[in-house]
Amino acid sequence: MDEFASFAQARWRLLWRAAWLLTGDPQRAEDLVQGAFEQAWPHAHKLHTDDERGAYVYRVMTRLNLRSNRRRWHGEVPTETLPEVGERTDDALTTRISVSAALDALPVRQRTAVVLRYFADLTEQQTAVAMGCSIGSVKTHTRRALETLRGTPLLGDLVEETP
Repeated sequence: MDEFASFAQARWRLLWRAAWLLTGDPQRAEDLVQGAFEQAWPHAHKLHTDDERGAYVYRVMTRLNLRSNRRRWHGEVPTETLPEVGERTDDALTTRISVSAALDALPVRQRTAVVLRYFADLTEQQTAVAMGCSIGSVKTHTRRALETLRGTPLLGDLVEETP
């Protein structure tokens, strides 16, 4: 079990980043990764390599996210103080906000396919396993998501800049 613990420490940041892109919220991303580790832990003795562990944790994380989105409450969340909005915007921050907003607009399965394929750098087969669907479904979700992202006004300047 020490192997699983060292795997968790080594991959935490990468998995959190993928979870953050899946959920759009850093706190939910942390909960998602922790939940995935919690569910993967009892099966750790069956997972012999880091690749197997990574694939399994991505799969659990994806399923937890899809399940939570079915039950998600979309109401208001009260806060004590409102965040201050700065007048100065950084180009990297603006890009990050635009990409995050564009990803939020995608349906959950398309967003999941794009995040796993391009941000988590999984293959089509690994993404299909993580999502619990066929490779053809991954290709379809990815294609539709990219078409939507290319047409979104939030990313208009970014898409035109890339060759």
